[in-house]
Amino acid sequence: MEAAQKSPSDKPQFSEYDYSNFYYGAGDDPLNLLRPYAEWYREARPNGYYLYSEVLSSAPTTHVRVRNGSTGAWKDLLNLASYNYLGISYRPEVKRAAAEALERYGLGASGSPILSGTFDVHEEFARELARFKDKEACIVFPTGYSANVGFISALMRSGDTIFLDQYSHASIVDGAILAKSKTVFFRHNNPLDLERKIANVKGKKLVVVEGVYSMDGDMCALPEILEVTKRHNARMLIDEAHSTFLFGPNGRGVAEHFGLDKEVDFHLGTFSKSLGGQGGFVAGTKELVDYVNAFGRSRFFSCNLSPVLTAGLLAGLRIAGAEPELRAQLWSNVAYLRRRFAEEGVDIGKSNSQVMPVMVNNDAKGFAVAEKIQDRGLFLNPVTYPAVPKHKSRLRISVSAAHSESDLEQAVQTIAGVLREEGICR
Repeated sequence: MEAAQKSPSDKPQFSEYDYSNFYYGAGDDPLNLLRPYAEWYREARPNGYYLYSEVLSSAPTTHVRVRNGSTGAWKDLLNLASYNYLGISYRPEVKRAAAEALERYGLGASGSPILSGTFDVHEEFARELARFKDKEACIVFPTGYSANVGFISALMRSGDTIFLDQYSHASIVDGAILAKSKTVFFRHNNPLDLERKIANVKGKKLVVVEGVYSMDGDMCALPEILEVTKRHNARMLIDEAHSTFLFGPNGRGVAEHFGLDKEVDFHLGTFSKSLGGQGGFVAGTKELVDYVNAFGRSRFFSCNLSPVLTAGLLAGLRIAGAEPELRAQLWSNVAYLRRRFAEEGVDIGKSNSQVMPVMVNNDAKGFAVAEKIQDRGLFLNPVTYPAVPKHKSRLRISVSAAHSESDLEQAVQTIAGVLREEGICR
């Protein structure tokens, strides 16, 4: 921490710092955490080391207007950073449904779902979502984060054991912490490691996986992990945040893709990705939903989703169900981009989804590469430690059904050109 306060000539490069450097502070005052980070941040942002929270002034379509965090200048960029996988959030039907709901309900729910914040549109949305997922019932949370935190802590207790893939999203980890259960991590997508760690564990057991892992873009090894889970009398939760509405014959997710939709115990997803909105859900039996309704603290003690947003999501859900060609177009775009990256020698790791990491594998160069790419017209974000392991820095691309082939070709040529200049690909 002293390094962050040395004279400018003695300071290490910005890339030598990450959030872990500022997690602890000296002394007994909690405010001691603030100054070292503030001093770093004041210089990091204008020097291009903090390319996050950049301001947009347009809808998250395939092209967005972005304010550069270093210069303050506005620029139109090809958008490769938004989760709007099906291009639904800005469809006229969605905007019209939200506008009509605004006239009818006003802005927000103005209450928790238990007391005064449940409206008829919430019930209609939950019913149609359960029908889409082919489950008895669904319960909706205000965010995807709160869905994981609320569901896991509602179901599991102190003395129970939760087994998490080592690449689990923070919301899954936080749910396990709040549940006060013993948490055991197994190696990413490794059923043999899960087998070793679950074999002699007694009591209630929950295994949690994700349909698609958001930093690597790879699907979970669901058949193999589920087989281990069932053999040891555990239950399984699958978080389909990045795969609901995309995978499977009906778009229900990776569980349906593998034909295991009925075998997985608990299904969780979000509305901020494929529907481009906000919120999360859990789908399952009516008994399960009734219990989570009573014990899901992150929902119980939060304001309900805005009826305006819910009406827009309902319209988006109907589009996703009625237009399978959107999924077909997305996978066509994914195939095109994978082929062109392979031809250009760009490493996208083990991605087999619409999430593609462009591997930089050089923490010192990650932000410089991202800044160059943005200067040349692309909006996408660098990801470094601690979000990913050391020396596994990357840029993360989100492919949309709305991207044109010319959009994708522009992305390939720009990214490959910068990576060659930096000596990262051939």
